[in-house]
Amino acid sequence: MSTLTVKELAAPTGFDLKIAAGETLDLKSQGTVTMPAGAILQVVQGTVATEASTNSNSYQTIVSASITPSSSSSKIYITAGTSAYFTTTAGSRNEWTIFRDSTNVATGTSSTSTLRTGTRNNAGDANKASVNVAWLDSPSSTSAITYAFKARNNDAGAGTFYWSNDNSVSEIILMEVAG
Repeated sequence: MSTLTVKELAAPTGFDLKIAAGETLDLKSQGTVTMPAGAILQVVQGTVATEASTNSNSYQTIVSASITPSSSSSKIYITAGTSAYFTTTAGSRNEWTIFRDSTNVATGTSSTSTLRTGTRNNAGDANKASVNVAWLDSPSSTSAITYAFKARNNDAGAGTFYWSNDNSVSEIILMEVAG
């Protein structure tokens, strides 16, 4: 095997650099590869398929997953979803959000600092819904991070939030995006 050492490869204007049919360009065998900003560097998924609920005003974890960013400039794009059933009394509200370790990172503009809320104005109302959230976080870390999709009732005991309704899958997906 021969080794060719070059500082830069460039194709003439109007042409692309190509790999011969049937050959592989192995970018990880020796050294590192720098991906452009916005490239997806890794994807991690967490799932749970057991129905659970809360009527507490403390956040309860629906589903979580951990990721270790490869660079402190990376961002983490989080999507999460569950099949939910929720009930409330007049004036109470079920809330859901995203936590990075113990910090609520998906803060909204409401005084409750949650990403999304489901408000029910009439006592005894009940509703089934798909609850889906997305958030882009900048953790500035290369340590392992756990992200959790969480829910609560803002008025303890005044309603109940059920997730993984009928044992359906609740999911969180973490994508590291090059910074």
